[in-house]
Amino acid sequence: MPALLLIFLSLATLLGAQEPPRGAAPKRKGERVATPAPTHPPLRPVDLTQLPTGTAQLDLYLLMGQSNMKGRGVMPAEPRHDPRIVMMHLKDDAWYLARHPLHLVGDAKTFAGHDNAGVGPGLAFAAALVDQRPNVAVGLIPCAVGGSPINQWQRGARLYDEALRRARLALQATEPVQGRIRGVLWLQGEANANAAGLAVHETRLLQLVDDLRADLAQPDLPFLACTIGEMGDTAKLADQAAMNRILLALPSRRAGTACVDARDLKTHIGDSVHFDTAAQNEIGRRFAAQLIELRGKNGTP
Repeated sequence: MPALLLIFLSLATLLGAQEPPRGAAPKRKGERVATPAPTHPPLRPVDLTQLPTGTAQLDLYLLMGQSNMKGRGVMPAEPRHDPRIVMMHLKDDAWYLARHPLHLVGDAKTFAGHDNAGVGPGLAFAAALVDQRPNVAVGLIPCAVGGSPINQWQRGARLYDEALRRARLALQATEPVQGRIRGVLWLQGEANANAAGLAVHETRLLQLVDDLRADLAQPDLPFLACTIGEMGDTAKLADQAAMNRILLALPSRRAGTACVDARDLKTHIGDSVHFDTAAQNEIGRRFAAQLIELRGKNGTP
């Protein structure tokens, strides 16, 4: 084959392997959809030796699950910087004013090394809580990892142990203001929405709830799950629906738990898997509403 033709074919292969423009919908089934890169660095550090003006306590929440908890929604043009909402950075474990993407893995000063994290439900959840109780600050502890099956969230597995480490570190860092863990948000299930995964998912989910409560010494720690999206290929809908039946049944299996029903949310970033920004913000608000309702049932302020 002539050398010129070989060069042409090599270039064509390389160009064909490139991702579509950021934010673009996929041209072919299964093609990856990119999330726009975060802008407006750096993250703004916070002093956890004192509470924000006008607040009386700091409530901490673990954000656990896979890519829809991590978030892939397109970020707003201007980041939110509410002094009442802070986040623990995934890269350096330090605390900053919360903003999208909460699951930023890039450098806090430059965002160099960021991945595809975008808008998830965590910030809308926190915003709804502080709107409801302006005298309470919220600390978010991002722990989600895209594509992670539930076996990686079992005691002794890497992601569970890392979440537990971050939870304990957050309690230590917020000790000057008496920070306390007030709940866990869980959005996971896509990786296990198949015959083999569904067979063991409920057992592992219940074990996750029990182990977190035991390891954090909080037997009544609120645990809030969310259904996964029922969208995409018809062949997958039955498994997605079966997963959601497991998630929706959680409150009947463990006291102090709840499940956000997001099955009506069908808008996505173009891949029929990841909720778009509008859907993620709605899920965050529903998480907050479920938490407030759960506290009301338990008589917890």
